[in-house]
Parts: sequence; C-alpha cells; structure tokens
Amino acid sequence: MAVLKKASAGKRGDKIRSDCFVEIELANKGGVKTSVVSKVDSMYGQSINDLLIAMCDFFELKHASIIVEDYGALPFTLAARFEAAYKKFKQEDIREFLPLFHKNNHKGTSRDRLRRSRLYLPGNEPKFFPNAGLHKPDAVILDLEDSVAPSEKESARYLVRNALRAVNFYGAERMVRINQLPMGLDDLKFVIPHYVNVVLIPKCESAMTVKDVEEEINIIKAEHNIASEIYLMPIIESALGVVKAYEIALASDKICALTIGLEDYSADLGVERTLEGKESLYARSTVANAAKAAGVQAIDSVFSDVDDMEGLRASVMEAKSLGFEGKGCIHPRQVPIVHEAFAPTEKEIEKAKKIVLAFEEAERKGIGVVSLGSKMIDAPVVKRAQHTIELASLNKLLDKNWKRE
Repeated sequence: MAVLKKASAGKRGDKIRSDCFVEIELANKGGVKTSVVSKVDSMYGQSINDLLIAMCDFFELKHASIIVEDYGALPFTLAARFEAAYKKFKQEDIREFLPLFHKNNHKGTSRDRLRRSRLYLPGNEPKFFPNAGLHKPDAVILDLEDSVAPSEKESARYLVRNALRAVNFYGAERMVRINQLPMGLDDLKFVIPHYVNVVLIPKCESAMTVKDVEEEINIIKAEHNIASEIYLMPIIESALGVVKAYEIALASDKICALTIGLEDYSADLGVERTLEGKESLYARSTVANAAKAAGVQAIDSVFSDVDDMEGLRASVMEAKSLGFEGKGCIHPRQVPIVHEAFAPTEKEIEKAKKIVLAFEEAERKGIGVVSLGSKMIDAPVVKRAQHTIELASLNKLLDKNWKRE
C-alpha cells in the first residue's frame, strides 16, 4: 500500500467564511515551504505564517510544502485544520497542538442548571462559533453527529476540541453531541479533557449505551486527572428509545436531562413530521413523564421552521404544558422566543411568591410543616415554586420591590 504523502482539511470556495483550507505535502528535502492566500493578508498574513511554522516545529515536520487558502479563519480554526490534515498521514502521532484556554472556559456546571434553550452549532462550521454566546442561549451544542458529513467527521473533532478551549461562549453551558456508538466513544477523547459540561448521546435505545459512554468518560477523566463533573443527556430518537425512556433516564446519576429528537423518531415510525405534532404526542409525553419520574429535566426537540416565530411560540407553550423545561434551537433568533415562552405567567409567579414566603417563614420559626392557608405544602411544591421564582428573575418578571423577608 502506498504511503500517503499529501493530505488536506478544511473548506475552500467563494462562499466560505471564517474557515480555511490547508494542504500539506510531505517532502524528503528542501525544508518547510509555505504558501498563504488570504483576504486579510496585509493584516494577518505574517501571523498565519508564524502559526504554520510553529505547528511544523511542534510536530517536527522538517520537509513539507504547505498551502493555505484563508477565508478569515481564527487561529484556533487554522490550527485545527492543520492538525487534521497532518494526522491523516501521521495517525500514530498522539501529540496535540492545543490553543490556550479562554478564561471563561474553566467553568463547571450543575445537574439542575437552567436549560431552556440549547443552540445547535454544526461542528464543522467555525463561522457559527464565536458569536453563539452573544445570543444568550442557556447552552450551546457543538454537534459532531447529524450536521457533519461522514467525510468530515474526523476533521470536525479537532475543530470542536479547539473551540471548547479557545472560544468565549459567554457563560453558556458547553455541550457536545457525539456520534452514535461506537464512533461516539472515540469522539470523547477529543472533548472530555477540554472542559465540556454535558455530552449528548444520540439515538439512545438502552441503559447500556449510557453506561458505555459513562465508563469511557471515567477512563478519560482518570487519565487526564479531571475532577469536574461531566453530565449526560441521552437523546430519544426511535420507537424503541421511547419504550425504554425510563430505563435510560435511570441509567446513571450523571444524567441531567432526557431529550427527544423528532426527525429521526418520525422516520422510525414511517410518518411525516407535522407542525401539529399529533404523530409525536405519545412520544413527547412518554419522554417527559420518564424524565420527571427519574428526577431529571425534560427537554423538547427543535422546531425546524426558523421563520415561523408564532409557530415556535405555540410549540414551546405545548412543550411546557407537557412538562418540558427546555427546547433545542437551530437558529439564534429562536432563543429569545423560547425564553419568553418558557417564562412563568403572572399568576404562576404570584402563587410561587406566596409558597416561597410561607416556606421561609416556617423555616425561621423552626416549623417542620409548611402550610399556605388551609393547604399543606410539601417539598416538591416548594422546589417548583423556587424554580418559578428563579425563572421569573431571569426573565426580569419580578417586581423590583419584591423581596423575601
């Protein structure tokens, strides 16, 4: 078998932005020769060339011809494309050329964190990464699965890894959707060491799938001495997954939420997905119920029509009525609508205030039983009321003069 001497990664073309194309051709002599064509050559041409030389030094690449077509790629993208190309003929090289961590990217997360919105970002499209956090989603999902073409899977791993380190997502929880197993287990090696908060497990149909992912995560965490918690979010996307939803939700104490993917579910049923959603009502209700029964969050599927804001709002209101606490977003303009629609109503806020105040009054008096009027209030009701107050505060719906005694 011939030894590969030339490899490339990235994208090229008139419509490409914030990305680059890197081609590396190995040679036996002549040193390293670089050729850079960039729209921003006058400002960044030298820094691009310096990065290429630094990467050649790092990987001990002594003789090669390197061609770069740059369309405004940031350094983390250029580095990812270079490494992806280099590793195509040096797969045995385990060294990684890693960008520095952004100061905001060391933050952990919590199991019960607010997850109203999760903005999907195709893992092989760096143009979407830098500004994603500015739209204030509760989470961003760097997607390695459906949005990435099979031929680009490997290259996307380097890009997502570098984005987890270098991109400021402005406080949004950092999620990665891995590929279906077994490929997804290899994806974990690229994301677990780099402060990912939540791993989404696609097309989950059994508790064993969750356990396999958790086991691999624990192995990688031990290898890299990672102490921070990494949570799991199985995605139910088939008829079998719906039947097994409760079993899946209980598979690990690292599961923070259960979500549903309706495109694949509809395909599995052999039906068309409709805006009315009658074909998926059973599945959505089952998944929401399974999540609540297991004590984890229930997160709804995406709404696919990015131009229909009223349809999105109606979909969120229906999701809320079924017990869902969040929804996937495929466009930034969907985020504020999702947040508004999941916000509590004035009636819900007023009721929650009374419950929280009654609970805190009972605590101050050392009373073990909480009551509001003639009704007893148990712990789950108080917890739900506190959650409502939190939502109201986040959506700036609380009267600024209201405060707990």
